[in-house]
Amino acid sequence: MPGKRALVVDDSKSARVVLSRMLEKYGIEVDSADSAESALDYLREHHPDVIFMDHLMPGMDGLQAVREIKANPSLASIPIMMYTSQEGEIYGGQARASGAVGVLPKSIRPIDVTKALYQLQMLPERRDAEPSALESAGPGPAGITAASGAPAGEESRIRSAMDAMLKEQSVELRRFVVSTLEAHTHRILSELRPREPEPAEEAATGAPPPASRPWGWMLATGSALVALLVVAVLYWQSVAATRQAERAFEAVTASNESLAQAIENWRIANERLAAEEPGPGGPRPMVLSVPFGEQPLAPSRLEAVRNLVAQLERTAISGTIRVESYSGSFCLAGSAAQGYSLAPPAVPATQCEQVGNPLDEAAGGAARQPLAFANLAASVRQRTGGAVELELVAGPRDRLAASYPAIEQATAGQWNAAAQSNNRIEISVSEK
Repeated sequence: MPGKRALVVDDSKSARVVLSRMLEKYGIEVDSADSAESALDYLREHHPDVIFMDHLMPGMDGLQAVREIKANPSLASIPIMMYTSQEGEIYGGQARASGAVGVLPKSIRPIDVTKALYQLQMLPERRDAEPSALESAGPGPAGITAASGAPAGEESRIRSAMDAMLKEQSVELRRFVVSTLEAHTHRILSELRPREPEPAEEAATGAPPPASRPWGWMLATGSALVALLVVAVLYWQSVAATRQAERAFEAVTASNESLAQAIENWRIANERLAAEEPGPGGPRPMVLSVPFGEQPLAPSRLEAVRNLVAQLERTAISGTIRVESYSGSFCLAGSAAQGYSLAPPAVPATQCEQVGNPLDEAAGGAARQPLAFANLAASVRQRTGGAVELELVAGPRDRLAASYPAIEQATAGQWNAAAQSNNRIEISVSEK
């Protein structure tokens, strides 16, 4: 449309470029201003056909500028369309009250520009006077067409008008479809790739585009290296945990084997004594050593009790399994606040900071039943109907498995060797 000119007023350069490109597609020449004050200076010497005015700008805002323009009789006839991110019926009413004809959104689409230009009457009315393809080939008898019975001239004019309307609607529909597809394509492309500087901005600044820096590749490489490092650390930790679990399993297996062997030796010895010298004392007890710092009925030693229970149940013997706990008095270093540990073997026994068994004292006595032992005793009693009983008692302190050396002449190592022999449990069975 030659001769049409628009003024775009916006402090955002990219917004001016976007709207200017859309208007130029309709043949409209576009001038721009970056503030309301610049626009008023421009209007002193120019008279555009339409003004697109932003609302929020430094200095004078858009509505003030609209009122200023409408107050000037020589400029009041210029239609003004607000071009802003402000929206809603309230703002639209304020804009029209100030003198604007409507509001265009900043997230503008080509179809919005088309509707605005039609509203501003800046697009020509399309009417096609060519005869329609639906027009009759010739008049019927007596000058009447066969289709409607109206005179041939009148029907020709009606069909021409209908054909022009259909063509106009077809053109507008095609324009709407193309504009919608273009808007969706532009929106999808803008979401899929980073925004590049507009050519108009580059031309205005005259500066070459900045050289792209491989920050993305560097960050991706760094992230990959960090991920590999984390995976390596986790793999090393899993390998270490696996090895530790294997060592613990081997230790438990060896402990179970040694306990099973001790039980078997105890059973053979008791059978031999019963066959050779049966006496009132009955079978001798099975003695299991308890390392320093461990509970007397740790899982490995509790398993020995379970094996004895299983033997009694298999032989259908009624009796009581008596577990006696004995605590050794160790030569210790440390304090109650920091904890105790075995004194170095070469230290004289007279220099022990504490002589005793902290675990026994903290537990409130060796006879206190662990929960696992109490559960085992209850289940055995219920399963056998009271035929097999379990009891845990504290053995007398003067019943020693090994005598302690003279403390004035012994080292901590010698003293603790005797204490380890005395730190034990004795398991005996008495038939009912």
